[in-house]
Amino acid sequence: MPYKLNGVLADVPSDIEISQSVRPVSIEKIAFDAGILPDELDLYGKTKAKVHLSIRDRLERVPNGKYVVVTAITPTPLGEGKTTTTVGLSQALGAHLRKNVFTCIRQPSQGPTFGIKGGAAGGGYSQIIPMEDINLHLTGDIHAITAANNLLAAAIDSRIFHEQTTPSDDVLFNRLCPAGKDGSRRFSPVMLRRLRKLGLATTDPNELTPEERGRFARLNIDPDSITWRRVLDTNDRMLRQITIGQGREEKGITRVTGFDMAVASEIMAVLALATDLADMREQLGGMVIGTDRAGTPITADDLGVGGALTVLMKDAIMPNLMQTLEGTPAFVHAGPFANIAHGNSSIVADQIALKLVGSDGYVVTESGFGADMGFEKFCNIKCRYSGLAPDCAVLVATIRALKMHGGGPKVVAGQPLASVYNEENLDLLEKGCSNLRKMIENVRRYGIPVVVAVNRFKNDRGAELDLVGSFAGSAGAEEAVMSNHWAEGGAGAVALAEAVVCSCEQPSRFRFLYPLEMSIKEKIETIVREMYGGSGVQYSSEAEQKIALYTRCGFDKLPICMAKTHLSLSHDPDLKGAPTGFIVPIRDVRASVGAGFLHPLLGTMSTMPDLPTRPAYYEIDVNAQTGDVIGLS
Repeated sequence: MPYKLNGVLADVPSDIEISQSVRPVSIEKIAFDAGILPDELDLYGKTKAKVHLSIRDRLERVPNGKYVVVTAITPTPLGEGKTTTTVGLSQALGAHLRKNVFTCIRQPSQGPTFGIKGGAAGGGYSQIIPMEDINLHLTGDIHAITAANNLLAAAIDSRIFHEQTTPSDDVLFNRLCPAGKDGSRRFSPVMLRRLRKLGLATTDPNELTPEERGRFARLNIDPDSITWRRVLDTNDRMLRQITIGQGREEKGITRVTGFDMAVASEIMAVLALATDLADMREQLGGMVIGTDRAGTPITADDLGVGGALTVLMKDAIMPNLMQTLEGTPAFVHAGPFANIAHGNSSIVADQIALKLVGSDGYVVTESGFGADMGFEKFCNIKCRYSGLAPDCAVLVATIRALKMHGGGPKVVAGQPLASVYNEENLDLLEKGCSNLRKMIENVRRYGIPVVVAVNRFKNDRGAELDLVGSFAGSAGAEEAVMSNHWAEGGAGAVALAEAVVCSCEQPSRFRFLYPLEMSIKEKIETIVREMYGGSGVQYSSEAEQKIALYTRCGFDKLPICMAKTHLSLSHDPDLKGAPTGFIVPIRDVRASVGAGFLHPLLGTMSTMPDLPTRPAYYEIDVNAQTGDVIGLS
């Protein structure tokens, strides 16, 4: 059962010190208390495990619990403690209010862990533990994604090479379907998918005409159309653009491409949005990597690799079970960023958790960055595919971020804060509340009750907290609550938990922002107008061509996943507060057809971050005597 923390120190130690000071409950005990049976659990040591999707089937008739999503105002580059609030709220619900509760968050990427932001397991006395596990390899899901993504990348370039160096269709076909000693041939199961796509009914290779053999064997991939890139779970700016095929044996078949972060891979999005193994197989096989020279989409299954990708990902689809500092259960599963992807943990984790907590329980999940980013995609993408609807939203705000939005000095990670952020300044704060008002409006646009959680920092003043509380109420929040969970754990979030319980009893009339029947441009422009406050959209010629192509291919009925800066409601990170009247530039549109969305790129978004002059890895080491990790933040 969950327990209240003992020995909380007024001078809060580092995250890693707190994490290592608490002895985790056996993960088998956590699973037992949560209602997970032993044969539904695959152990990965003593503190983490994977759970089987069959739990949903066993609990099919159990009513779902209350579904709470945590979002935020537009953050500073330092982050405003959204994951910390998610964990603190869960600890308060479970250990203090004695509610059944499950936390569902994303797995952090190692890029920020060793880069500038640090880990993402919560912080202070509101963490998921062990923090070393969650912030590093965990159970290997991101490694599986990296392997699968790069296998597909290798398959693309290998196929181009073999087609260009094999001019004979008949020779190419014979290599793909070699004859046995008795002269017989067979199609592999994945080849039958391509045959169906081509409208060829036969299952016997020997029955194909020479023309049909050519159509089947030669993909004719247009190298200029390829959108699939290699990935790595490390920030490495030098891999943003590379030239491949420069070895002598590649016969001059070169191509300019690059690397993205592993969490930006479409396979990560598939992991987060798939509802079972069969669904994941279809999504992986349906991923579009580019087109042939006639403009027809080429998929992973066309390349024959969809089944192999699924084999690499078959264990990854099972959610990872961990625990908070106060012994409440947590699923840590999938990790797409919200600025370059859809920014939410997995559907399957939420579905299982909602059954395990039962009708009187609570599942607390988080969506990345602000209510214009991960929350918008939570509603329009994740909920659309999961069939779930949230009962309440928690909007995290900080005095620091609101002062920045009111015109305060620039906040730069790794540099000291200006004095205004540590002093009372009600004028600056009130001006910055324009961002809070817009984010409350964004949440209410979906028909969801919203509670504002003011994540307290040590220099916040009572008058400042009162001002934000009063403003939030006038802007339409159900309640605004100061929460001190970072310094006090669940005890510091009891008032927030009580407000969430109360709000979950209010009617939620959840609705999507747009119907899928809208055109691609109409959906983009609706998001820009309603979520960002912009007045229009400017499309590059490349974006126009992609929109026309995707409309012609029938992809225009997919939802939209905007890639933009998380540091502003607009596309420009320097526009703070709640700007209006701006024009959003769309420089490109990519298709994540397998995952099920289109991906407009706003401004100059990078899908491969870089390292600062002094990365976080300077502080990270290991105690050679104990084996403990030190310096992780």
